Parts: sequence; structure tokens; C-alpha cells
Amino acid sequence: MHPFRKAVENRDEAAIEALLAENVVFTSPVAFKPYPGKAITAAILRGVMRVFEDFTYVREIANPDGRDHAFVFTATVDGKQLQGCDFLHFDEEGKIDDFTVMVRPLSAAKALAEAMGAQFDRIAREATGAEEAAEDGETAEDGETAEA
Repeated sequence: MHPFRKAVENRDEAAIEALLAENVVFTSPVAFKPYPGKAITAAILRGVMRVFEDFTYVREIANPDGRDHAFVFTATVDGKQLQGCDFLHFDEEGKIDDFTVMVRPLSAAKALAEAMGAQFDRIAREATGAEEAAEDGETAEDGETAEA
């Protein structure tokens, strides 16, 4: 099993974050602009884990060189069932440097947008806290993030 899939299925936030490159770019299925950087991407992924219910990967597709993966999933958000796919690109060091998510159907995408919108103040605080900790030389385990 791919380390990213294993980390997500185990809900291991530290392992997920460890797989992200510092310069990762996260492209959301419900936001126009991509989010650059490890801190905001990790915070968004923690938010997603809070809003997704019954999350399951159902298929994994990999490029032969191992640098591109697609992870097809199902989940429920606010009673709406969705299908989605995480498209990941890995850099030379095996870290995720591009993370794009797509979901369907539209009703579920709207439910996801609303649920994540409700999380976004917390996500922003977590990302800012992680960036400040990094600037101060702390690891994510040393610094604490704000709780809503």
C-alpha cells in the first residue's frame, strides 16, 4: 500500500504532513485559487478529515515511474455522498509537491464547500501557527495549533 494512502486511512496527520514538500501546491475542488505551501496544505487536509465521514479509498492508479498517483475515494459530507480523486505528484525526494482534488456530484461539492468554509478560520489559524513555529525553529510537534 502506498505510504500516503496508508497515512490517510490510518488518519495519521503527522505522517501525512511528513509526505508534503515545503513548496507543495494544493488545488481544491471548491476554491478558485490554489493554496501554496506545506502549512496551509496540511491544515486543509486536517480540516477535510474533520468533515469527511465514511472516507474510503476505492482505487489507486500509479504512473510507472511512481511520481504520479491518483487515489479514487468515496465519502459523505453533510449527508451527501461524493466520489473524488486525489491527484498527487511527487518530487525527486518522494515528497508531494502537487496535490489536486476533484469531487462529484455538484450537490456533494457544494456540501463540501460549505463544510470547509465553516472550518476555514480554524484552518487559517492552524496554518499560521505552523508557519510561525517553523520560523521559530520549532517542529510541528513542539508547537501547538489553535483549536476552535
